[in-house]
Amino acid sequence: MGSRIRPAVAAIALAVVTTAMVPVVALAGDEDAQPEAVGCANQLDDALRQDMESFRDFDAEAFRAGHDERAVTVFPSGRIAVGVEEIMRLLGPHFQNRNAVWTWTELGRVVEGCKAAFVYYDATYAIPSQGFSQHQRVATTWTREGGRWLAIADTNTLAP
Repeated sequence: MGSRIRPAVAAIALAVVTTAMVPVVALAGDEDAQPEAVGCANQLDDALRQDMESFRDFDAEAFRAGHDERAVTVFPSGRIAVGVEEIMRLLGPHFQNRNAVWTWTELGRVVEGCKAAFVYYDATYAIPSQGFSQHQRVATTWTREGGRWLAIADTNTLAP
């Protein structure tokens, strides 16, 4: 089983790196930016905030709503969840136990107009009552469908 996971993780990592090479579109502060593009940028900011804050605040419904049904998550352990149902099942204890502290700082983003975005963070997931703390790099790929930004891929790796 482990030998099948490594190629899958490599394929996802390649997709993430490829996504990161998409040209950056400057939206904020660009006087020539179209109103639609500025609106998309504001909607992306709202989607990012909802994603991170709903996880922090244990709001499973809001967290789920921000993910595409086909979303894929790679956990720091290397485990891969395919589909929002599987992601929510594996994250169930987080939302049920409500004992974790989630903090993050956005490190950067790459945006392709109103189509796609790649956002990466420095984050810490801690459960103080258990003496657990895990420093991570989190990278999320977003797609815009039906006028909404949805997370389609989320990769979490351990950070030093």
